[in-house]
Amino acid sequence: MIVDVVIVGAGAGGAAAAFGLCEQGLSVLLLDAGPRFDPVTDYPLDAPGWERRGFPAPKGSRATIRYGDLGDLGDDDGLASFNAVAGRLGDARKRIVGAGYSHVMGVGGSTLHYTGEAHRMHPDALRLNTLTGMGTDWPLDYAALEPFYTRVEHLIGVAGPEDTGARWRSAPYPLPPHPLGPAALRLVQAGAAHGLTFQPNARAALSEPYEGRPACNYCAQCQRGCPLGDKGSADVTFLPKAQATGRLTLIADAPVVALHTGANGRIVALDYIHDGARTRQETPVLVLAGGAVQTPRLLLAQRDADHPQGLANGSGQVGRNFMETLVWAATGLVPGLTGSHLGLPADAVAWDFNAPGAVPGAAGGVRFTQAVQEMALTGPVSYGTRLIDGFGAPFKARLRQAFGSALSVSAIAEVIPDSRSRITLHGTETDAHGLPLPVIQSVLTDNSLTLLRFMAAKGRTLLQSAGVGSVLEQATSWDMFGATHVFGTARMGHDAAQSVVNHTGRCHDHDNLWIADASVFPSSGGGESPSLTIQALALRTARAIAAG
Repeated sequence: MIVDVVIVGAGAGGAAAAFGLCEQGLSVLLLDAGPRFDPVTDYPLDAPGWERRGFPAPKGSRATIRYGDLGDLGDDDGLASFNAVAGRLGDARKRIVGAGYSHVMGVGGSTLHYTGEAHRMHPDALRLNTLTGMGTDWPLDYAALEPFYTRVEHLIGVAGPEDTGARWRSAPYPLPPHPLGPAALRLVQAGAAHGLTFQPNARAALSEPYEGRPACNYCAQCQRGCPLGDKGSADVTFLPKAQATGRLTLIADAPVVALHTGANGRIVALDYIHDGARTRQETPVLVLAGGAVQTPRLLLAQRDADHPQGLANGSGQVGRNFMETLVWAATGLVPGLTGSHLGLPADAVAWDFNAPGAVPGAAGGVRFTQAVQEMALTGPVSYGTRLIDGFGAPFKARLRQAFGSALSVSAIAEVIPDSRSRITLHGTETDAHGLPLPVIQSVLTDNSLTLLRFMAAKGRTLLQSAGVGSVLEQATSWDMFGATHVFGTARMGHDAAQSVVNHTGRCHDHDNLWIADASVFPSSGGGESPSLTIQALALRTARAIAAG
């Protein structure tokens, strides 16, 4: 097949890059290792047993990942993960794998099961090192990203508030903010007394019908998949728009197993597997968009005499600077609160401590969010297995009385890259196609511990002020690794000795190789969800590719 560009990965970055390239007249082959999903049949939220089903996991939609050093535990300062039914959930000595790296391989990638938060980075987050002396600055500023943020918001349909604080805008959100649910309204009242101003969250979920897609029905099950199409996942936004140009060829269930270089260092071809056959595809331009685990894995696996450390790795930085999701979340019951399970997940957010240096004694920032729905407290099963112990008639009575009164707060914070935190290849284990399995190593730093303690102290105070008598569940990164957002393993920068790609996503070592996913992030931000930034960067990368 003769095409102008080959893209590997049809998630947030790959889908946005495909649209951006097709829009500018280039022909694109888009390969994804996972399957296509059918929202109508794969997300049966109206069927019995819905609460016991998570996001579907058909064959080929999850990669096998191994875990290495996750760090030892010191004094917990009350940070241990637990719930009222099971007790302590972690280990007393070492961090263990909790939820692990939560990802989806398939057409749409992890946007299929994401909550849909659509955040711009705080402008100062791009200058972390300049402002705090820690971490790394980005090789671009907020002004360079702003027009692409605006474009993405209008392409996917983002609903957001008028007041966006430091995140200045050249145009308003295309849709008005979503109404706050009962849990968020309670947090608005409690936050005012404790330096937390909760406001409607920017969400890639439609508050009004938009471009043929319906408004959100507030079922609160975004993470189980959206059967209506109101959530702005890549499969219902960028990909249909790219296909409408007639310039996109999309092949699902097509894992890439090899990259081939020419004498001039260019990536001349790749091999992929589809329907049991191995196909070699020429690559005039290659864009990798497999995410911050699979992109470095593929690059590191391509070792030969000319590239003993793998491709794009003259700097030795591929796989390094891994940043996980640093999270704290807790839940309690609020007497008199009803219907807390209703409404849009993560409908309210507080950015008061989001900027670098906003947290005393730490670099990087923190955001707080209403989290009842994200913690899956939307049905009685979750209450009965995590918050309320017992059996028989007394248990049922307590469950009926308690349901709808849970209040959850979550916080996500900056992660400063550390030499111990990285993606490596397993020494002996491979997948079905012979590629070594990726190994995640992620160790908490003193800075991360300071931020976790701040999140916990502020969050518990907030819950108490909202009427929570005792915390019945706590989940933290302190003792359990669980990440929905991972970053940094092929970071961008001006210095080719300290980075993998330049400010447009072009690899320093191979002039026809580009990367368009969160692996290029030099820093994680102070709790911002990354999908909007991934997509803005991908559109910017597409423009640079088209410019030649």
